[in-house]
Amino acid sequence: MRQKLAVEIGGTVRQRAERELRDRILTGALPPGSRLDLDQICEEFGISRTPVREALLELSFQGLVEIAPRSRVTVIGATPEETLDNFAILATLSGKAAEWAAKRITPDALKELADIAEALSVTPPGPALIDANWRFHHVVNTSAGVPHLLPLLRQALRLIPSNFLAVIPVHNQREHDDMLDCLREGDAARARTVAEQHVLAAGEALSAWLRTHEGA
Repeated sequence: MRQKLAVEIGGTVRQRAERELRDRILTGALPPGSRLDLDQICEEFGISRTPVREALLELSFQGLVEIAPRSRVTVIGATPEETLDNFAILATLSGKAAEWAAKRITPDALKELADIAEALSVTPPGPALIDANWRFHHVVNTSAGVPHLLPLLRQALRLIPSNFLAVIPVHNQREHDDMLDCLREGDAARARTVAEQHVLAAGEALSAWLRTHEGA
């Protein structure tokens, strides 16, 4: 587990711990009502108590855990309905990003997207696929040319498990190819629709998966 936390997840120690715990909460690996043991987390992740405390505090601000007196931490989590709502927010923002990108994307960015899409078509499920999928959407989002949009997207992504493709293999290469075609053709309206449907489909898949595992 220590190697996974250090290698597969980027960022500071606190950010890595926060992301790993958030992923477990949002995918139901840590179900609502679970009690989190600070020392156990420290031992598993191989880190000190301070970054774990900071990670848990940030998760409490996000409404995912409740910190009670004497540092008792209880998972609140997100219901399948809330999960779908979170993806719907991300879908709306992603749709606008794609719409603007269709009007402003550069030839170099299109070439980069084409290379990533080709890699996605032959990459098996796993960390490499998750990384390539993230890079594809990052290029689209930055190509929108709206700096204030990026913090909103980052905020929305905080309630989306970063590892959902590892939990639910919903990768659809056809949707990435459709998005690339829209951007090449400058079809802003279609790009927005494809992006929104792509994100919503992932949310519906994860929400349905959570329903089947409630109480398991």
